Amino acid sequence: MKFTYKRLFIFSAIALSLFGVIFIYSAGTYWSSIHYADELPFYIKQTIYLILAIVVFLIVTNMPLFTQEKTWVALYVFSILLLILVLIPGIGLERNGSQSWIGLGPLTIQPAELVKITTLMYLSFLLSKVRNDERVVQIKHFLIIIIPCGLIMLQPDFGSVFILVVAAFILLFIAKYPIKLYVGFIVLGIVGLVALIASAPYRLKRIEAFINPWADPLVSGFQAVQSLLAIGPAGLLGHGFQESRQKFLYLPEPQNDFIFSIILEEIGFLGGCVVLALFAVFIYSGCGLAIQSLKSSDFYAISALVGMVGFQAALNIGVVIGLIPVTGVTLPFISYGGTSLMIIWFVVAIIISFANHTDTT
Repeated sequence: MKFTYKRLFIFSAIALSLFGVIFIYSAGTYWSSIHYADELPFYIKQTIYLILAIVVFLIVTNMPLFTQEKTWVALYVFSILLLILVLIPGIGLERNGSQSWIGLGPLTIQPAELVKITTLMYLSFLLSKVRNDERVVQIKHFLIIIIPCGLIMLQPDFGSVFILVVAAFILLFIAKYPIKLYVGFIVLGIVGLVALIASAPYRLKRIEAFINPWADPLVSGFQAVQSLLAIGPAGLLGHGFQESRQKFLYLPEPQNDFIFSIILEEIGFLGGCVVLALFAVFIYSGCGLAIQSLKSSDFYAISALVGMVGFQAALNIGVVIGLIPVTGVTLPFISYGGTSLMIIWFVVAIIISFANHTDTT
């Protein structure tokens, strides 16, 4: 059974990644030819990234140090330093209004992607040391979450903070933190959301565009409207592969955050269900690997990472179909981007490393 869960988990990750390459080819080729005519097409770059990601996967899964606490303490500190560096002018690169990247020659690194993993891993090891009779609020647990969240919001990158906070609270819930504590979290969350909206009026426009995107279809509601125009007429089977209309400069950068719109437009509701089924297999098999863990730290670590990926996928799909305001979050495995693909396969490798650790214990 252990082998079955592991096989299903890796299969779903590979299938989703290949699905991504195929639809990056369909969704992004025209955009690439118009805006990046002198560069390699997106699908070729994504194929190269996928090969590199699988190499990273094979390396990490054979390195036991990624199942050790001291490794994650060091990586947590390192990722915090990267978050500080990205805020320094001349080091951090600004894109779409956020200073979230560090350039290394032709490559770019987004420290927020790494810190989500290191925070959850460090927190998992700390929670594994807490006895059942000590399930009380510990300030250090929240400092580990708050410090990276504060630095990420300075970029600003609300989507990454949202994913990290939700994944961390899922982990705290699994670790049996007092239920009454979550009432306080909800209150603080509402207060924090109001403060964030007050500090940056564009967030209020996003909420207004979410409530009624047709009120301003050419500006604040543009992405939401174009996404719905892609999805609405597609029906059960879609218009056919490569037959999307919205990818022709209507939906901005269709190979990125809104690639699921193109998937639905081309292969319809049934095609979208295939993607959802693959994510369901990923989450199911990941939960199976977590349940089979012999150590609480392994159980927390796998659960936290699977929860993070599952929530990010749900968040992206919710945005695309109009259930959630636009947040700028990619669809794991499928959206175009070297950093995001490498990071998600790093997550897969960590989970398999913990699973292998259980098998050899």
